Amino acid sequence: MAWPFSAEGRLRRTATALPEGSLRTALTTPPPGARTPLADLPLLAVDMETTGLDPRHDRILSIGWVPIDGVVIRLGGAGQVLVSGEELGETGVGQSATVHGLTDDRLQQGVPLAVALERLLGALAGRVLLAHHAPLEVGFLVAACQRLWGVRTDPPVVDTMRLHRRVIAPGFDDEPRGDDLRLWNARARYGLPPSGAHDALDDALAAAELYLAQIAELGLESADLRAVRS
Repeated sequence: MAWPFSAEGRLRRTATALPEGSLRTALTTPPPGARTPLADLPLLAVDMETTGLDPRHDRILSIGWVPIDGVVIRLGGAGQVLVSGEELGETGVGQSATVHGLTDDRLQQGVPLAVALERLLGALAGRVLLAHHAPLEVGFLVAACQRLWGVRTDPPVVDTMRLHRRVIAPGFDDEPRGDDLRLWNARARYGLPPSGAHDALDDALAAAELYLAQIAELGLESADLRAVRS
């Protein structure tokens, strides 16, 4: 049970005032315990394509996710959603389209951001959010929930970039370079095949596969969650 004056307790009290739906379910469903063995840990690998890197000003364009139960990737639970470009205003996706390939015309097929987040949060309920450089995804999720519903989310997180730093740092005299920490270079260490970058679902699956390789190398199969949380 959450202590009523803790951050988790305040979040639960706020969530109970929300209408029935995925957001309320996600915020009131307890996350896995900190000592959950990794063999039993439920995660959700998440990736977002955005118009930029600043959650205060930039917007989410697409979200992809893939559930992981322990050491099994559940492709049947994978999902991807495009976000309608209506809230982008006259500027649209701008130059960011050269990175993610999402055009204004394609985003016309998307759903409102609130609907997209409800689908993501429904999949995330009771799971730990997994991402490569997780502060980006978490930052956009927190900012969007605050803007739409006035609720600050605080999901437990595992960051594969931080895990990769732990894997390679002993072999470096200096701090690892940015390129060494990129998702595709991290995957190459394990012989994982390259795939199309900047597609939300592909990148979520890529992070999920990388995570399984990392915990095997680090010998974390039976360690507790605190060993891998960011």
